[in-house]
Amino acid sequence: MKVSKSFLSDYIDIQDINYHELAEKMVFAGNEYESIEPICDAKNLVVGEILECKKHPESKKLSICKVDLGLEEPVQILCGAPNVVDAKKVIVAKVGAVLSGIEIKKAKLAGMESNGMICSLAELGLDSKYVTEEDKKGIHILPDDAPVGMDAVKYLGYDDETIDFELTANRADLMSVLGMAYEVGAIYKKSVTEPEIEVHEGNGNIEDSMRLDVETDACSIYLGKLVKNVVIKESPDFIKTRLMASGIRPINNVVDISNYVMLEYGQPLHFFDADQLGNHVIVRNAKQDETMTTLDGNERILKENDIVIANEKEAVCLAGVMGGLNTEVELDTKNIFIEAAIFNPLNIRYTAKTILRSEASSRYEKGIDPNRTKKAIMRACMLLEKYASGEVLQGMLVHDSANHEDKKIEISLDKINQVLGMNLTKEEVTDVFSRLQFAVEEKDHNFVVTVPTRRLDITIKEDLIEEVGRIYGYQHVVGRMPSSVVRKGGYGKKGSDLKQIRDRMQALGLNQVITYSLVSEEESTWFGGNEKESVILASPMSEDRKVMRKSIIPSLMNVYQYNRARGIKDVQIYETGNIYYKEEDEYIEKPMLAGLVSGTYLTNSWQGIRINVDFYTVKGIVENLLQYFGLKGRYHFEVEETMSDMHPGRTATIIVDRVKVGYFGQVHPKRNKQELYVFEIDLEKLMSIKTRGIKFKELNKYPTVKKDVAFIVKQTVTSEEIKKVIMKAGGRLLTDVSVFDVYVGENVGADEKSIAYSLEFQDMTRTLNDEEVTQVFNHIIEKVETSLDAKLRDK
Repeated sequence: MKVSKSFLSDYIDIQDINYHELAEKMVFAGNEYESIEPICDAKNLVVGEILECKKHPESKKLSICKVDLGLEEPVQILCGAPNVVDAKKVIVAKVGAVLSGIEIKKAKLAGMESNGMICSLAELGLDSKYVTEEDKKGIHILPDDAPVGMDAVKYLGYDDETIDFELTANRADLMSVLGMAYEVGAIYKKSVTEPEIEVHEGNGNIEDSMRLDVETDACSIYLGKLVKNVVIKESPDFIKTRLMASGIRPINNVVDISNYVMLEYGQPLHFFDADQLGNHVIVRNAKQDETMTTLDGNERILKENDIVIANEKEAVCLAGVMGGLNTEVELDTKNIFIEAAIFNPLNIRYTAKTILRSEASSRYEKGIDPNRTKKAIMRACMLLEKYASGEVLQGMLVHDSANHEDKKIEISLDKINQVLGMNLTKEEVTDVFSRLQFAVEEKDHNFVVTVPTRRLDITIKEDLIEEVGRIYGYQHVVGRMPSSVVRKGGYGKKGSDLKQIRDRMQALGLNQVITYSLVSEEESTWFGGNEKESVILASPMSEDRKVMRKSIIPSLMNVYQYNRARGIKDVQIYETGNIYYKEEDEYIEKPMLAGLVSGTYLTNSWQGIRINVDFYTVKGIVENLLQYFGLKGRYHFEVEETMSDMHPGRTATIIVDRVKVGYFGQVHPKRNKQELYVFEIDLEKLMSIKTRGIKFKELNKYPTVKKDVAFIVKQTVTSEEIKKVIMKAGGRLLTDVSVFDVYVGENVGADEKSIAYSLEFQDMTRTLNDEEVTQVFNHIIEKVETSLDAKLRDK
């Protein structure tokens, strides 16, 4: 919202206040600004009068002008503009003036001296959208009554400053100059003067010739006035300059008055050519696929939630967004129907998103003060009467179902001080409400505050507390250390919170990433996503961010592809985050841990070690994590063949105490051509598993006996099945079992494989002898052979 100082000064006395200081004080009140700029920063420009103008004898383009600048003697200036011969009063940049970074100096043009420059508006540095085609082709001609010698920038009203405020979404009241005036008044303790409204209504009544029907609940207020015999011409200079300062291009007096009143009150207006509109105004929802041509000449296909203004034949305006071409106010328009209305913000938002976001739609979306709608339409009537010679008819078309009552909120002084951390007195709080022009009275030691309808953002006690804090000044809050009872976070299991998980992943060489929770519709079906009902955004930013993810792995794959495209092939990453889905109309949000590894996992050039990522790498990462959480001996892995996005021969399910908590393995080559290994663990399930506290265990001082054994088994037999038989047969003397080799080749059958194990035997109380170890070892071999139809491999 751009606000000029001269525009704001019409409603509050700030002429003696430095505009930069005002902007800084607005920041302390919570209203940030982007910039402070003058309309025109040119200096040393004056109003000049051309006393004599004749063609240069040696140049077809140049004219020799004798110009009165209000000095003792006229000066000679050479000018090449085609319309200089018709000019009388002009803008002159004197010698020493700087225009667009160029200093104006005495010069010789075609052999003759020139002492200055006669200017067009474009040469003053104005944005091209504010400059007419005539001004672009030649110099700007001033009115005959322009005082010679006066500062031209001041005469044109371009000596104004503009603050470009960055408003928060809730402050709809600040999208008007009046709203800004109330805000500045609260800061500087100044009163606000409302715009003058004095309309002289002539003969005739609008109700005799026009009628209104509102057929939609999406319109709470619709007011209509009729103004006849308007004369369309150029607007007064003060209206044009204030529109320019606000970022709006002046067009003509009628259109400009509509925009001017919108800036004043924050109430958008629409002007129809009354003769084209007809005598029956209908406000309704559009019919599905109904069409209309808007002011920009485009045919629009409408939806049922669009609101239209129509006559008995067709839609003539897309309410709150853009008018229709068939009722456009043109240069020969004589009679104008004025609309001032309040429409449902959601409807306007959806329509504007599809068609066009405009100054009007942005105000409708944030909310309009219902007590300003009538004031705005009457103000427009007054300005049309004054500056367009309009004749305002009596009466008004009225539909009004809005609530016009101010809100009353009761709050205590203790509550205000408790939330703000201040020790404000009753008088100080009352003063703040008075500065805001909120009526306040005391009731049972509480404040009863009446909030005017212009402040749509204030609805609860906390909103009032915020007002007290920002107007009194947050800089007056005395800093102090907070005191509170702190308990350890996480998932409720001792030693198993997220920080420890992250520390463990970091220790295992994985780097943390944080990705979007939104994925594409296709990615949401990967890695078991088809089994869960999706949570889809109603208004997504893009198709790539449309669905809440049901697995973290697709997001990690995107990170991998991003790095690979930049030459980084060794990627070891993890993420702790949530997945989302629906289950029987209930929204589920579940914490997960996922990881992805590829390329080289470990390189040690000094020792000549290089470990490439494979199935056993990711298996080791998962096992390390499970053992870290005290689950050694309580987990096992089972073959997983049901997940279509995972390699069927290199994927395993993680089972802890007979509960599936996740999976790991290789991504299917159809999903990714590169060899990727991933894991995903349900942290909610994992953290709910109870474990015993860590206990001290003395290191065994007796030696370990190691024996190796290899079995030939069918390809369908898993290592986990063999390990279970070995552990059970080994009894208490067998302390560890690990696989060190898997062989498939010439020495075994086509449907067989050889798996070699290293066994460790130990006793905590004595040294074992060969005889008892051999006895247990032979018992293990016998059990594996009989239970799993295995053969002992002897070579």
